[in-house]
Amino acid sequence: MSSWRGRVQALGGDEGFTLIEMLVALAIFSLAALALLRLGGATATNSARLDSQAMAQIVARNISVETLTDPEPPPFGTTGGIVVDGGRRWRWSRSVARSPEARIQQIEVAVAPEEGGPGRAALTVFRRAPS
Repeated sequence: MSSWRGRVQALGGDEGFTLIEMLVALAIFSLAALALLRLGGATATNSARLDSQAMAQIVARNISVETLTDPEPPPFGTTGGIVVDGGRRWRWSRSVARSPEARIQQIEVAVAPEEGGPGRAALTVFRRAPS
């Protein structure tokens, strides 16, 4: 009867990985790690862009609500300014024109960060025109 050691030696005795196998495994792991790093960077960039865009939409809605709740309808034409919201400065413009229905104003609000970059928003609302 042969011992356990004798059976292992009878199978060839080679155990473990060769250097080539280790290099291939390391190369595959490196490619996976690089892909994860790139994914992390893209996620951070998209997160910042979406945060800026969401804040621009909030600013556009705030300006629209102010326009809609003002007792006097806004004058026709384009106005604009700068507002601070969310700790950032936003450049906004409001264009007021007649809609296809003469008794209703069409108001377009556009917002962008003052320093430029991502985070733009546009919103169109309607309101009764002045008599």
